[in-house]
Amino acid sequence: MSLFKARDWWSTVLGEKEEFDQGCLCVADVVNSGQDKIIVGSYMGYLRIFNPHPTKPGDGVQAGDLLLEVQLREPILQVEVGKFVSGTEVLHLAVLHCRKLCVYAVSGTLGNVEHGNQYQIKLMYEHNLQRTACNMTYGPFGGVKGRDLICIQSMDGMLMLFEQESYAFGRFLPGFLLPGPLTYSSRTDSFITVSSCRQVESYKYQVLAFATDADERQENRNRKETEQQKLSSGKRLVVDWVLNIGEQALDICIVSFNQAVSSVFVLGERNFFCLKDNGQIRFMKKLDCSPSCFLPYCSVTEGTINTLVGNHKNMLHVYQDVTLKWATQLPHVPVSVKVANLQGLRGVIVTLSDSGHLQCSYLGTDPSLFQAPRIESREINYEELDAEMKQLQKIIREATKTQDILPECERQKDLIVVAEVSPELDAESQAIDSEVKAEAVPSVTVKITIQSRVTAQKPKLAVCVQAPLAVTCDQFVFDNLEPDASETVVLSVFLKGNCPPSELEGNVVVSYSTPTELNPEGILKVAQCKFRLPLRLICFPAQPSKTANHKLTIDTNKPSISLLTIFPDFADQSEDDQSNVLGFQFLTGSKITLLVSKTSQRYRIQSDQLEDLWLITNELTLRLEEHFKKQNCKDFMCTFSGSIPLQEYFELIDRHFELRLNAEKFRELLSERAVQFRAIERRLLTRFKDKTPAPLQHLDTLLEGTFREVVALADAAEENQANVFQAFTKLKSATHLVVMLISLWQKLSTDQVAILEATFLPLAQDTQELGWEETVDAAISYLLRTCLSKNSKEQALTLTSELCIPKDTSRLKKHITLLCDRLAKGGRLSLSTETTTQQTVVMPGGCTTIPESDLEEGTIVPGTNHMYITKQKSKPDSCSQEIQSKIWLLDVKGIPFCH
Repeated sequence: MSLFKARDWWSTVLGEKEEFDQGCLCVADVVNSGQDKIIVGSYMGYLRIFNPHPTKPGDGVQAGDLLLEVQLREPILQVEVGKFVSGTEVLHLAVLHCRKLCVYAVSGTLGNVEHGNQYQIKLMYEHNLQRTACNMTYGPFGGVKGRDLICIQSMDGMLMLFEQESYAFGRFLPGFLLPGPLTYSSRTDSFITVSSCRQVESYKYQVLAFATDADERQENRNRKETEQQKLSSGKRLVVDWVLNIGEQALDICIVSFNQAVSSVFVLGERNFFCLKDNGQIRFMKKLDCSPSCFLPYCSVTEGTINTLVGNHKNMLHVYQDVTLKWATQLPHVPVSVKVANLQGLRGVIVTLSDSGHLQCSYLGTDPSLFQAPRIESREINYEELDAEMKQLQKIIREATKTQDILPECERQKDLIVVAEVSPELDAESQAIDSEVKAEAVPSVTVKITIQSRVTAQKPKLAVCVQAPLAVTCDQFVFDNLEPDASETVVLSVFLKGNCPPSELEGNVVVSYSTPTELNPEGILKVAQCKFRLPLRLICFPAQPSKTANHKLTIDTNKPSISLLTIFPDFADQSEDDQSNVLGFQFLTGSKITLLVSKTSQRYRIQSDQLEDLWLITNELTLRLEEHFKKQNCKDFMCTFSGSIPLQEYFELIDRHFELRLNAEKFRELLSERAVQFRAIERRLLTRFKDKTPAPLQHLDTLLEGTFREVVALADAAEENQANVFQAFTKLKSATHLVVMLISLWQKLSTDQVAILEATFLPLAQDTQELGWEETVDAAISYLLRTCLSKNSKEQALTLTSELCIPKDTSRLKKHITLLCDRLAKGGRLSLSTETTTQQTVVMPGGCTTIPESDLEEGTIVPGTNHMYITKQKSKPDSCSQEIQSKIWLLDVKGIPFCH
């Protein structure tokens, strides 16, 4: 066992699903037998008294350890032991409830049988509180001897003082907002607390006693006549001293040992402070971890104080003043810590967690009696070891290829998720709060079935669709599923935003736990499935259009198919013209036309917007593949031989980037106006607080004008954010289209297409901190430096590690152009670090190579919508080597291009 772990002397777990806090633990001789007992109260109302006596360290609770367990039916906020009953100095138990204070006498009866002694509690008196209690403290208030008085702090800042069986008086704390920890100092006869202003405040008991009574003050507030208020008013409650510690306090403790100076210890959220009686700081210690509880106690060194500090990392630190003397690990996060003398063992550390883990431990080490057995020597068979090593390496290689924790077959055995999309749209639309301006927004029903083959604990189902699509309900929580049990949910999907989505796919994810022998709580597992939504959900048939700004032609190696066969849900069987042409109209208003050639094996898609071509083009290729798959045609293939519409794609990039820059400007303007607004507020507050009124000098007008500017800027920023979302959705659709055209153009494999999609679509959601432009630029730069590099010099250049919003998009557009050029020259996408061999290939019609330096002169190819550059080799001269050496220094990230 580790040297720095707390040695378990005795421990137990209290109840089931009970909650405990700082005041729920007390260590005192409540039975008046001369030996400490452990008193624990819970928020469930259970009061327990323990007298641990393990036979050996580490034993759990025995039958005789629990002296008393009783349920008081009300939550227990705090338990204390003191001289609370008049006429006797015997210790009694005080239990604080939310609306009641009870004082009990704990007594024991000698047992005549082997069951041992019996203990019971007797109610001595109780006080019903008019206000909800927060915490309490006790002591000889006013210097009384032989008895303890009780002070209770309410949630609304009232101190209620009780002289044992009778109520004394109540006082409201000035400037109160939230209750803080409370304690009593017998040396100065004062109450010390920490206010919500993060100040340690001290109030003398005599000042509290002679101040205006809380009940009288409440009556005075209701009176209207000034003279009556003066007659009933008393002295004002004045604080003795105040110290600003700058953080909220967790606990306060008064230390007055014989060999140490009387001090006030305050535990903050990041520091603990030691104060003198007058509020001056003796010392403070900055803590490395967030503390949870503390306890100062006496030290063997004269003039010093030891402090136990527990934190949220299951550690218990021992400080001597500000010096860390010991650090030990606990099995739980303590919310309260005490020091007790149990069974003749002094200095036992008693800790309690919020879930009821009660432990008595000590610091130190135990001797280890274990001795490792001798290993029998034997001859080593190197041939067997070599064969075993090869077998293990083979298993490791096969496991690393899957790149998954569990094989797919293993996951499918536990829980099966099936999503069925209805073939027809809903008869009555389930669309909720849709922003689409169409007359009727359709919806489609998705039925999800979960079939469990094992015991699935706490299954949770989540349905994800790409915005602007939305679902009527996206999360479901089920009870535990037994083997061969099933659950079914039904939901509807509809178009919520006022723009077409970039994808029509949805994902269903189910998280659950399967219990094992070693882990009854269960091992967390995930099962998922995907579903595809129908095209009719976002568009409907429309009249074809003859003219369009953007046109794409998809070639196939099979005879053309009638559109009535491919799109039966959009075609009208009564019209023969629709066999060659179809019209689609999105719910947002855009129109797309699909034509099929009768003589050639080509399909044309045309529209006024580039991004609108994606969904129809993708749907066309998917339906063609499905059609020929049903006919057992395995060699069907789609190709693209036109020009990649990079110029139109770059315009969408510029539009999205411009909106991102606008968002940054709005944020800066909002920050400036907010600073101005706060400055005017401070000036106005200063004027209002001044005893001699001064003119406002139009500060109120300036404040109102600034407020209107802030509201207007916030509205403009919100509108710009909506425009950014629409622009990013359009950019994703156009990016999908460009990736698809590049893959059809270069006939890329499935793995290469996956790399290309991961490069151009790395983000599911665009944010101001991490945007699409800088992320894609870094990904493309990495490809150009590795698998698409021309020589070793490009591979040696390093990329910058910081991603930030660029100044413009010219660099990104150059990299995209260069990527297409490298692919056209035979470059192949691969995750391998080895340099791919460049091959010369024939360029498709309409696309030529793009120059990479000023040595290649450009010419414009006529008859096209884009500028393409043909390569011409320049004559070598004397300065060609110098120019060539400077080309590699033009780009910061090391991509050699120069346009």
